[in-house]
Amino acid sequence: MPRSVNHVASRARRKNFMKLAKGYYGRRKNVWTVAKNAIEKGLNYAYEGRKQKKRNFRALWIQRINAGARLHGMSYSQFMGAVNKSGIELNRKVLADLAMNHPEAFKAVVDSVKK
Repeated sequence: MPRSVNHVASRARRKNFMKLAKGYYGRRKNVWTVAKNAIEKGLNYAYEGRKQKKRNFRALWIQRINAGARLHGMSYSQFMGAVNKSGIELNRKVLADLAMNHPEAFKAVVDSVKK
């Protein structure tokens, strides 16, 4: 009996994968083996990038809070220690936004923490 190969399913699988290669340059967009490798690597970079994004934003928020706190005579470490001790429930994202866009509100937080 001849071997049965499901060409319909394998073609559909390749077609869906090749959709991900849309916009790639050269053979990466239309040659199966090259595109498959490029897509797999791209998906790995995307996965890792989602993790790095969180790290990068946290680092940015810390830098902004540090800059805002130093304007009021405190280091980041002193400021965050005082914030936690005083029981203020603001996360770094909110504190960084206050330091950047609402300096008077950030000054109020610093003043309440200094007491």
